[in-house]
Amino acid sequence: MRPQAGLGRRQLLLSAASTLGATALAAGAARAAESAPPGSVHYDVPEDPTKEQGRPLLADGGYGTRSQFETEVRSKANNPTDLTSWTFTPLAAQIGNLTPSGLHFERHHGGIPTIDPARHELVVHGMVGTAKKFSVADLKRMPSVTRKHFIECSGNTLTEWAKPTAKNVQVTHGLLSTSEWTGVLFSTLAREVGLKEAALWVLAEGADAAVMTRSVPLEKLLSDGMIAYGQNGEALRPEQGYPLRLLLPGYEGNTHIKWLRRLQVSDRPFMTREETSKYTDLMPDGRAKLFTLQMGAKSVITFPSADMMLPKPGLYEIKGIAWSGRGRVQSVEVSTDAGKTWRPANIENVAEPMCTVRFNCPWAWDGQAATLQSRCVDETGYVQPTREELVRLRGLNSVYHYNAIQSWAVAADGGVSNVHA
Repeated sequence: MRPQAGLGRRQLLLSAASTLGATALAAGAARAAESAPPGSVHYDVPEDPTKEQGRPLLADGGYGTRSQFETEVRSKANNPTDLTSWTFTPLAAQIGNLTPSGLHFERHHGGIPTIDPARHELVVHGMVGTAKKFSVADLKRMPSVTRKHFIECSGNTLTEWAKPTAKNVQVTHGLLSTSEWTGVLFSTLAREVGLKEAALWVLAEGADAAVMTRSVPLEKLLSDGMIAYGQNGEALRPEQGYPLRLLLPGYEGNTHIKWLRRLQVSDRPFMTREETSKYTDLMPDGRAKLFTLQMGAKSVITFPSADMMLPKPGLYEIKGIAWSGRGRVQSVEVSTDAGKTWRPANIENVAEPMCTVRFNCPWAWDGQAATLQSRCVDETGYVQPTREELVRLRGLNSVYHYNAIQSWAVAADGGVSNVHA
């Protein structure tokens, strides 16, 4: 390239550097656009954002989107069909205690139905004084409550019974999400219909193609069961049961019937396929335990966790999540030597019933191999078990309700992997 008249060597170098910088910036913006998840809105990034006006509001106000540089998404299970599959919440990337609605894990047995809320009704019948139908509008007119609770699939961590299998915490523990739910307590509907004295169980049925049905103890429903229509400040997402889902704080996820259309009150459980041939715990003697509904105390370290790399020795903050279906989390402890010694972790948020807490604990890594663990104690005094304790009690025939202490091995090079310790 021939020098322009009047430009010295310094000006030419600055001009070239500016051109290279602009090229690199454009390339970076292109990479961000390529990696952005579907549905995100891409905007070119100026070299100096203070030198030009920002982008305008959408013409109609629209529905807000996250930054094009935030690209975490749910990962999908490798199943033969997407109609009976599930996705995993990216726990390691979660900020704060609530899971964004768009990152809440999914589990479906017959696909995601499309339901018009104006035509949808919830029927409450059976051993009641007066059977009634409630429209979505009827339910929204009733007194409501808003509460934070986790939902955990009973199959969460099922890959880890026999040997460490999943490559990262998203797959080992990602069938867990926490939301702020809004809806009507079942006890409010019970007063509307009246309950027969002998009533003990309720069949909840969904409007999906699988006609998902589960029997639930009436006592639980009257205690804190909710018919939810809101999640994290907006209507339920279709994959989370729009327009109505049953919420049973602390119970296994399969009982939180989505697309709820019917509640039948009875004096006994209905023994549906999902509580007989499925969602039972096969014990060491070959017998199946029914109605293990309450999720046990559990915790997991999300940083550092498997598939990560620590760049060098030094001070780190171990971070994680703890929860219990039995009530509030009372305390969390962390070990860096495979459970030989334990020290208390700091709980970041106020513990609420059947809700996750975030914990942290400082750790000065000396560059030597280490094994990280966490264990949760809930307000009932229940202590999260080791894998050996859990297998001794349940054997290796089980699929559901795995809540053993999780171990992450940190190698001398900083690589983190999933192990049994």
